[in-house]
Amino acid sequence: MSKSTVRYVINPPTSFGHFITFLLSIAHPMDNHLWLLAPLLALCIMSVSSKVFVSIDCGASGSFIDENSIEWKGDNDLISSGVAHAVQPNYSVSRVMNTLRVFTTRKKNCYSIKVEEGEKVLVRAGFNYGNYDNKSAPPNFDLLFDGNFWITVNASELKIFEIVYVVKKKDISVCVAQTNPREFPFISTLEVRSLDSQLYSKFGTNHALLLQSRFGYALNQTIRFPLDPYDRMWVPARTTNLVHLTSDASIINVKVPDNPPQAVLKNAVATQNTSQFINLGFNVVDDPFRYPAYINWYFSEVRELNSSELRSFRIFKDNLPFSLPIVPRFGEVVEYFISNLSLTTETNFSLNPLDDSTLPPLINAAELFSIRDALSNGTNNNDVEGLASLQNAFIVLQQWSGDPCLPAPYSWEWIKCSGDYIPRVTSINLNGFNLTGPLPDFSKMDALETIDLHNNSLSGPIPKFLGTLPNLKQLNLSDNQFTGSIPRWLSRNSKLNSTYTGNPVLCVNGKSCPGSGNNKTPIILGVTIPTVFILAIAVVLVVRHRRRKASVPSHSGGTSSLSGGMQGTNKGVVELNRNSEERFYRSPTPLLSEG
Repeated sequence: MSKSTVRYVINPPTSFGHFITFLLSIAHPMDNHLWLLAPLLALCIMSVSSKVFVSIDCGASGSFIDENSIEWKGDNDLISSGVAHAVQPNYSVSRVMNTLRVFTTRKKNCYSIKVEEGEKVLVRAGFNYGNYDNKSAPPNFDLLFDGNFWITVNASELKIFEIVYVVKKKDISVCVAQTNPREFPFISTLEVRSLDSQLYSKFGTNHALLLQSRFGYALNQTIRFPLDPYDRMWVPARTTNLVHLTSDASIINVKVPDNPPQAVLKNAVATQNTSQFINLGFNVVDDPFRYPAYINWYFSEVRELNSSELRSFRIFKDNLPFSLPIVPRFGEVVEYFISNLSLTTETNFSLNPLDDSTLPPLINAAELFSIRDALSNGTNNNDVEGLASLQNAFIVLQQWSGDPCLPAPYSWEWIKCSGDYIPRVTSINLNGFNLTGPLPDFSKMDALETIDLHNNSLSGPIPKFLGTLPNLKQLNLSDNQFTGSIPRWLSRNSKLNSTYTGNPVLCVNGKSCPGSGNNKTPIILGVTIPTVFILAIAVVLVVRHRRRKASVPSHSGGTSSLSGGMQGTNKGVVELNRNSEERFYRSPTPLLSEG
């Protein structure tokens, strides 16, 4: 990543989100009849602004619409693993936080949600242990997304985590992974929202932003959808010795890149006078010191100033000037952001008034993110397709989801992967998985070195593509129901250590192939028997013909002394006799009576 970036922003281009926020601004809290537009606008936002707006109530069944017009759906049809539980009554927080799904098997368990490749999304996951198991032992476990590490969840208290990034494939996966024995991961809520591409665009598309805090100063309740069309959650900030201000503006122009909702900008805090400064502390930070920070500050003047009034201040970092002078405008918003900034435990920000300012500094809202490591591209696509073909053929394998190889400690239990940046699957071990039926084609998995499929009920011929895998060294197909013969490319591969024992009808080591498609004995018999029969008949006919010929009287000797005219007559008699014999063997004709 590049150097840290600081920028002062006032009026970038608009978007549909800006338009919706403008419409919502018409519904001022004092104009109750206009606030009736909110449900209709919520539908518009969900159908137009957000391509994806998914809210999953984990561990619940059915669906419901909450007080924010958000429709929540249970996860029974979304995931086949895990067990649904409910929190203890004294840990009840809200309907969606009162249920959870607990996973007691496998390294990781994942939810998968369809999106568009290249789409920017906000993903939010909630966790409320609620002593569901009556053990008062909240677990620690890892939270993952798209094959990337997200954060380690310490479930000792209710937690909500949010991340923003650009997806690289056509679906996203959110997984919980067990890290300690007998500490079972769980999840209470899962939300996915599409974002406009210009939001949070100052850090590039190959990194994710992990939300640390999002404050609305002087708020008395959390602001989210439909007041924020992207359903960001702006929580009230804890402030002391600061004055709470309310904006006189009925409409606030929010045409800045990150489009804060007007409901947040209608409130602000300020110091008592120009001799004081505002300390911009971030009290809730999960991991600000390992990763660089991305910070947004939002400022909007709360009233029209006369010509003699001026509100002007700077952001200070560690007691040194850090920004250009900031002059908030009435009915507009000024966004100031810092990107790729390294923080320490000693880092401090404050708003300090300038010497010519007649009014104290103020602030409306702020966001703090940590910029995560570069996003993974995931397991090799050929291997993903090959594994998908196996899952489509064998239902038992469909319990595994998420990235097959990544993150490295949490690859699927029945595969092994290389350590490449884009990992390859090098081994498949499905010993004793009760697989039945023929093997599908997974020939694209050309990095495979080991295939162990023994002790199943696989049937049909051994696929020829197994002999074309260039790196295959170990092949175990024993104890199945394969038929036919072993493909030539497998049997002649001297570098391959293969095992086929325990297949009763498989041709091995010259063994005959009963019932297999390669058994040619019926064909040979079908051709040989008729041929022998025809030859036998021909021999009989020839023998009989020769015997008949031998029984005809000889006409040599006395007949030779006859005159020449009589000689011709005798010759004709002999020819007639021969012809009669020939006719006898062909068909019994009346010509015999002429002799």
